Amino acid sequence: MAGAKLFVRRRDGRVEVRMNEFGRSVVKSAFENVLAAERDPAHEWHIALSGPIDPSLDHDNPVSMLARQNELSTNAELAGLTISEEFLNDGEAWAWLTTLQVALRSTAQSNGLLSDEQLAASTDEILTYVRTLQQFLFDLAACF
Repeated sequence: MAGAKLFVRRRDGRVEVRMNEFGRSVVKSAFENVLAAERDPAHEWHIALSGPIDPSLDHDNPVSMLARQNELSTNAELAGLTISEEFLNDGEAWAWLTTLQVALRSTAQSNGLLSDEQLAASTDEILTYVRTLQQFLFDLAACF
């Protein structure tokens, strides 16, 4: 998948998804993990999803936490529903982008990857997964 653009903005405004089945399976797994973590407090990603983005801003504000959880759930559900689509509209592409960001952040938090050194010391499997998600995010973000 390296070298080829995985997401291309078309003239009609849609985003073309040029992923092979392996790429889609990675994305599908990330979307499913985000949804599972949102619903299951025992999931390893749950704490990364439910914690405040900036604890100094909203750690005691349940309304902002609820709004963030609702947006997360809606985006992850939409992303999961469109996993097989060849073309995405802006809303669907945004749902993919935000859900992949959450998956990357949750992977980093749940594996203690808080520095470049910790990332470099991680297993090959985790390192490949993180780099794959990063590449998907960079390619998709370039369409916006």
